[in-house]
Amino acid sequence: MKRPVISIIVPVYNVDAYLRKCMNSILNQTFTDFEVIVVNDGSTDKSGVICDEYAEKDKRVKVFHLSKSGVSVARNVGVNSATGDYIGFVDGDDYIETVMYEKLYEACIQSGSDVSICKLGREINEEIINHNDEEFYSLEMSNEEAMEELFKGILFRFSLCNKLFNKKCFEDVTFPIGRIHEDLSTTYKLFARAHKVVYLNFNGYVYVKRNESILTKSYYEKRLDAFIGWEEILIFMNQRYPQLYEVVNACFAYNSVDHIYFILNQVQDKKEKEKYLKFIQLNIRKYYKQILQNNILAINYKFIVTFFVHNIKLFMIINFIKKLPRNKQ
Repeated sequence: MKRPVISIIVPVYNVDAYLRKCMNSILNQTFTDFEVIVVNDGSTDKSGVICDEYAEKDKRVKVFHLSKSGVSVARNVGVNSATGDYIGFVDGDDYIETVMYEKLYEACIQSGSDVSICKLGREINEEIINHNDEEFYSLEMSNEEAMEELFKGILFRFSLCNKLFNKKCFEDVTFPIGRIHEDLSTTYKLFARAHKVVYLNFNGYVYVKRNESILTKSYYEKRLDAFIGWEEILIFMNQRYPQLYEVVNACFAYNSVDHIYFILNQVQDKKEKEKYLKFIQLNIRKYYKQILQNNILAINYKFIVTFFVHNIKLFMIINFIKKLPRNKQ
């Protein structure tokens, strides 16, 4: 049997309300030379049954059923099973536009790129909230330019799902088992193996925000996994791309401050809140001198980091006071 051009990997866990829309959007692509590797990660709803339904209807769909092992294991199973020349990812509760893979594949071939990227559309309550009104354009980037843009985060960020990768990018690269924020811990390694990258400014992938998804829950301890990823990133980028280190360090600082305020605003238990903040404080302190000397980082972020590093309890008190309602004069 002829090998497909693209392998599309779909990790699935308890998304039966969304899965049919996701699978239909994949199978209705204008580009048809692909396989769909669906990895059911121990779902307890009807997701597994729906996966098997689609495998019976379309020979391009292959299904693997796992006991609950986490999305990293599911993605690793998908990559190891992929036979295509290119690999893409779609989460089971999202969907893609009909021409997404046609455009991404053509962009790789025409530009000689190892990675192609489109914009992420965002859907809340069945409505796209970030329509793309710009005139269409494509942007070709060298390895270093693409890596810099990844950490600047203006055109694209670490999400895997709006990207198409040459399979060679996955040589010796696996998703970290047991962690969340696995995109953060992996995407930069894939970019490091890409000779060239091309970006297309069209909304091809639609991220559906739902209340029960991991990143829309109130902050919880596993989200600190991001700092394990950042430790690896900072070491890797300092060794391999020292010329970009200031951009990476600034991105780390911005992300750290985001986590700090998520914790302050979402964690109700005082002991838990303090525990999470101390963990972040320890991680920031390793890079505090570099953050202060960073010419890219905004001065207000340097002030926040400095205050936070020196006195968490006072930081918490001031944040609490700022949120108190004020009497109208």
